[in-house]
Amino acid sequence: MAHVEIDSDSGFCPGVVTAIRKAEAELEKSGTLYCLGDIVHNSNEVERLKQKGLITITHEDLKNLHNVKVLLRAHGEPPTTYEIARQNGIEIIDATCPVVLKLQQRIHKSFTSEAHPQIVIYGKLGHAEVNGLVGQTGGEAVVVEDISGVDKVDFSRNIALYSQTTKSREGLKEIEEEIMRRQPKGEFECHDTICRQVANRMPRLHKFAGAHELILFVSGKKSSNGMILYTECKSVNPNTKMIYSEHDIDEKWLENVETIGICGATSTPSWLMDNVKQYVTKLLENR
Repeated sequence: MAHVEIDSDSGFCPGVVTAIRKAEAELEKSGTLYCLGDIVHNSNEVERLKQKGLITITHEDLKNLHNVKVLLRAHGEPPTTYEIARQNGIEIIDATCPVVLKLQQRIHKSFTSEAHPQIVIYGKLGHAEVNGLVGQTGGEAVVVEDISGVDKVDFSRNIALYSQTTKSREGLKEIEEEIMRRQPKGEFECHDTICRQVANRMPRLHKFAGAHELILFVSGKKSSNGMILYTECKSVNPNTKMIYSEHDIDEKWLENVETIGICGATSTPSWLMDNVKQYVTKLLENR
């Protein structure tokens, strides 16, 4: 029977772990808690916490709530969210990741400095973390998803480039080089603000993907980090399959392979990877 292994480095990053622990602690006390947006970009984990009493809300919902407790997830929020909560008597349970919080503070300090550079953020437009970062500039920051987005940058101004914490270092390097190539007239600073918990997973993930004949990459459909890590896996091992749960597995994938690796995003719960391993093992045993 084929050997099945779960990557020990995959699964929740510390920021997500903290957010979920805070949510579970409050749910144990009161049985109900509101969360602004999906607590993590994994529908299976969101559903698990929903069964415990976690209610996911939108920013529009927040405006109509009063005198309740609301969890802010690891992605962070712009200043306007805190102001709405203050006005509505909402108690905030703040689970913003310390890495994201520090980045928000750096961007705000840079934006309000005497140099007042144009803030450019390498990230996914509309992503929760990016919205929080843009909020530190009153909505003025320029969000760049790829090289083509550099067209939006005003090269006559000073430029300060930052990155969404879950983006790839290679992608940030490309944006930096493209800005340099276009010869900005003012000062240009590039700040590598990618979370090392994410960046350091890359080389270990490459090694893990190369050590197995088949890779089952478990991720949520909304996970930006999941797509990045999946692409990295596939670049090393073309026989990498993206799945959202054990129910997405095609039994034909397991034919004629001796080693199967299971890994996932920073938003993938360990229990879900365990479910995948148990399911695969059962399929192999029933052959």
